Amino acid sequence: MAKQAVLFDLDDTLLWDDRSVKEAFQATCRRGAEEAGIDANELEEAVRREARALYETYETYPFTKMIGINPFEALWGDFTGGEQVEFRKLQELAPGYRKSAWTNGLKSLGVHNEELGATLAEQFPAERRARPIVYEETYRVLDALKAKYKLLLLTNGSPDLQKEKLDNVPQLIPYFDHIIISGDFGEGKPSAAIFKHALERLGIEPEHGIMVGDKLTTDILGANTIGMTSVWINRHGMKRNDEIVPSYEISNLEQLLQLLQE
Repeated sequence: MAKQAVLFDLDDTLLWDDRSVKEAFQATCRRGAEEAGIDANELEEAVRREARALYETYETYPFTKMIGINPFEALWGDFTGGEQVEFRKLQELAPGYRKSAWTNGLKSLGVHNEELGATLAEQFPAERRARPIVYEETYRVLDALKAKYKLLLLTNGSPDLQKEKLDNVPQLIPYFDHIIISGDFGEGKPSAAIFKHALERLGIEPEHGIMVGDKLTTDILGANTIGMTSVWINRHGMKRNDEIVPSYEISNLEQLLQLLQE
């Protein structure tokens, strides 16, 4: 396929965010389990459940859904960036949200200990920040592409949080000609507007670009909407229906190199 540019998603495409979050939960829940005499896995499940439920009650929820900020990012993000008023509301809500998610998780397991909840709420962000994990093949693939294509990073999320993730792996940043964060732009994937903005920055038409990402509902749907080739990276063998169909499906980033040669 004759392409001029490759657009990449960040989380769980180049960065292994799911693993970073999982390991942060495991480390934090081990401490909670030891202090409260409960099962660590049950605590993680409870906190994830309570965090999701609480997150959806806030007036900021429609905005965070549109921008692409999930409840677990709000368990460690400070939301100091972004111009929209919703980011200031999130900044104000975040400390209480973190404490309540952990305290409610403990309560659901019969542990009424707000002090422990507050302690775990502070530990989780530190554990997450200590784990900037990049997929093993990420740099090899970017090295192979950099000399041949324009590269653009198109990521959903809060500006300060996504920039922090990148700052924690600074060697990733120079590969990209442009980095676009939904919280800066004002709309998130799958909005056609943010994809068109990305193509304008690259100076190309949709048929000359290819979008690579792990989420059908954002990366693939958005690319399909504007007529750009879409590549779904499906590392975990997930089953999909025919509502959103990628142009190509791969299980490892290195398979992208072969696709581009064909």
